[in-house]
Amino acid sequence: MNKTVNRVLVAKYDELPVRVGQAIKIGEHEIALFRLSNGDVRALENKSPHPKGGVLSEGLVSGEYVFCPLYDWKISLIDGKVQEPDQGQVKTYQVEIDGDHVYIVF
Repeated sequence: MNKTVNRVLVAKYDELPVRVGQAIKIGEHEIALFRLSNGDVRALENKSPHPKGGVLSEGLVSGEYVFCPLYDWKISLIDGKVQEPDQGQVKTYQVEIDGDHVYIVF
C-alpha cells in the first residue's frame, strides 16, 4: 500500500519572524510554526501537553525550545518532548523549504 504525501504551502521564509511563533491551521491540525535564530524552521502541535495546555505559538523561543506561555514547560522544537521534571510530548511536523516557500509535509 502506498502512502500519500501531502505538502502544504504555509508561509514565505523571508516573511517568518525570527523566534516568534506563528499559528496556522491545516484542516483539523493547529500548528505552531517557528523560525529559529539558526535559520531552521520547526513546526509542532499548537497546544502544550500540560493538562490545561497553553497555545505554543504564543510561547517564548530560546534556542531549540519553546516555553509554554501559561505553565512555563520547556518543549523541544526538534522532537516535541517536554524537559524533565515535567512530562509529555507534542506532535511535530516535517517542514520543507523550497526556495522562499515553507511547506508542512503530512
